[in-house]
Amino acid sequence: MAISSERAHRAWRNAERIKRLSDRLIGIGPFSIGLDGVLAWVPVAGTIYSVGAGALLMIEGLAARASLPTLARMLIYLTLNTVSSLPVLPIIDSAIDTLFQGHLMAANALQKDIEHRHGPSELPGSWGGKKKSKR
Repeated sequence: MAISSERAHRAWRNAERIKRLSDRLIGIGPFSIGLDGVLAWVPVAGTIYSVGAGALLMIEGLAARASLPTLARMLIYLTLNTVSSLPVLPIIDSAIDTLFQGHLMAANALQKDIEHRHGPSELPGSWGGKKKSKR
C-alpha cells in the first residue's frame, strides 16, 4: 500500500520537531544544543532520552516508508548517539554525546528521503513562516 504525501510530510514535520528539541533548542552561531546535549550530563536520563527520541524517529521513518538504505543510515546515527550516552567514561562520554548530533543527522536523512519521493515540505507558519525545506 502506497503512503500518502500528507502522511509523508507529517513524518517530515515530526522529524523536524524531534531534531529541534534534541539538538537545536539553543543556538549560538553555527553551534547549538538541545535536550539530548543537556541530558547527556544526567546519568540515566540522557540514555533514556536518546533511546526514546531515536525510537520516535525510527517509527516516523517506518510510517513514511523510507527506503532501507535511509533506515539503515538512521539506525547507525541513532545507535552511535545512544552508545555515546552510556556511562562508561562519564565526562568523556557526556562531552561526546553533547557534541554528536545523531538525532539531527537521522532526522535530516529521513527528511531528504521524504523530499526525494514526495517533494519539498513546508514548515507551519507558527514555526517562523512558510520556509521551504532545503533540497
